[in-house]
Amino acid sequence: MSATPPPGAADWERAGRRMLAKMFAEFAYEEIITPEPDGDALDEYRLTVRPDVTYRFRAARGCYGHWRVDPDSISPSADPLKFLSEAHDTVLGLTGDTTGHLLRELTATLAADVRSAATALPVGQLADLGSAELEGHQTGHPWIVANKGRIGFSSQDAAEWAPEARTSRRLPWLAVHRSLARYRGVPGLDTPDRLYAEELPTTARARFARTVAELGRDPEEYLWLPVHPWQWDESIATLFAPQIAAGEIVPLPTDGDLRLPQQSIRTFLNSSRPELRSVKLPLSVLNTLVWRGLPTQRTLAAPAVTGWVHAIRDSDPFLGEETRVVLLGETASVTVEHPIYDRLPGVPYQYRELLGCIWREPLEPQLAPGERARTLAALPHTDPQGRSFTAELVRRSGLEPQVWLRHLFAALLPPLLHFLYRYGTVFSPHGENAIVVFDERDVPVRLAVKDFVDDVNISAEPLPEHVGMPAEVRQVLLTEAPGFLPQFIHSGLFIGVFRYLAPLCEAQLKVPEAEFWALVREEILRYHARFPELKERFEAFDLLSPRIERLCLNRNRLHMDGYRDRSERPHAAVHGTVPNPLHGV
Repeated sequence: MSATPPPGAADWERAGRRMLAKMFAEFAYEEIITPEPDGDALDEYRLTVRPDVTYRFRAARGCYGHWRVDPDSISPSADPLKFLSEAHDTVLGLTGDTTGHLLRELTATLAADVRSAATALPVGQLADLGSAELEGHQTGHPWIVANKGRIGFSSQDAAEWAPEARTSRRLPWLAVHRSLARYRGVPGLDTPDRLYAEELPTTARARFARTVAELGRDPEEYLWLPVHPWQWDESIATLFAPQIAAGEIVPLPTDGDLRLPQQSIRTFLNSSRPELRSVKLPLSVLNTLVWRGLPTQRTLAAPAVTGWVHAIRDSDPFLGEETRVVLLGETASVTVEHPIYDRLPGVPYQYRELLGCIWREPLEPQLAPGERARTLAALPHTDPQGRSFTAELVRRSGLEPQVWLRHLFAALLPPLLHFLYRYGTVFSPHGENAIVVFDERDVPVRLAVKDFVDDVNISAEPLPEHVGMPAEVRQVLLTEAPGFLPQFIHSGLFIGVFRYLAPLCEAQLKVPEAEFWALVREEILRYHARFPELKERFEAFDLLSPRIERLCLNRNRLHMDGYRDRSERPHAAVHGTVPNPLHGV
């Protein structure tokens, strides 16, 4: 069998066209650029970047101020790197350092896109993959243009550790002295021994203990955790060198299990034993706005947050019995503080997120017979022939498209709305965090959610439902004014996923975009009718307001933070407002 030929100029040109179309669309959405009508046709636009350089393209407009640019219509050039070089100091208004770093991120993203396209599968084959394998075929964040920049990774690193490499690998482990490391677990995993008994083979545990004992140390004084090989080489071996020399950190062999990187790049599923927990590891790589480390306090609190969220579900029949929402708990963690960096709050936050591990519940054991799961990010995916993954699932279900969409919205929205309205708590249900569970006919039936400690926000105004919240949970969860909490559903689900899915449904399923949003609104109103006693909460956490604030993800990088180091993680920029399609559709 011949090897896959290396990508050529035509592959780069196709990837470049798609990226420039995305760049025009998302920059126009965030009002970084302002394309102007070009002639009398409603879908023709121009963008002048210099007196002698004007780009022209066709674009359709959609809800939330969405732009959908036709890649094949772009002229005179469809090279995003050339566009950046022409526009960085004019229409984009970028500083020189931001331009330089952005050029690197865009080039790395293009290289990853080209590699992925070379092995892209038709949606008919994608629909047959398991959820873990499907993640390696996703194309990354739909909103952020440089979504695979991964500053810190070399080309070889990306080939080995990026999710699109679709390669399972063994992870090394570390033994860390308890003077540096702390363990936390949910009830039932109160001690690390219980976790290790479930996660590690007996032979691995014996090997780890023997490795520590051979150094003249007591294995009982150490905690074990896996470490990303890149993180060990790039950060730990250098920044923890004194602790390694003192025997407080001891390199261990692998546990033998193969693990597959997922879309979040720092989360690994156990390929050898899928019934075991996945591991989330810090990775000091800058990608999609932030350094991908694990904040110390949040890692410590992850099991407590899981316990609180699970207690809400388990005590509420609507969540636990009717919607049967799956909450993939972060059930155990080992946190390793750096003895100097963690005591210096003004240093860049990447140096306070260096070493630790969170163990997360696996999804497959929680599925009923015949059920299968796919991340929400898969739904707007299109294959090289332009066919939509959603259209394939609708075809397989045998349902009319509108009926299938009603099932989708009925699976996703009720649990999210109940947490928001009843408990003043909101998840960030973006494409990678939210998982759709389907029945044997590929009909959506329920929702699974993950990433609680990073992406759960609560109302800043006290609610009776928060009275019993543990102090450790209250301390780490981000709080927002009630009027802003719905923004997480808008930006994560409606703008971050449905903004792209709705035009695809119109083009390939013949469901007009207005009808798509009307179906979403219907599901929200159905919930309102089911729980009329929450009327005041519907008004406080208003999802149906005439306009919402425009959150901007690309603007944050280009105009707000650039690539400077910060002592705290950045947040999405807010720029103006956009019409809410759910207001009186």
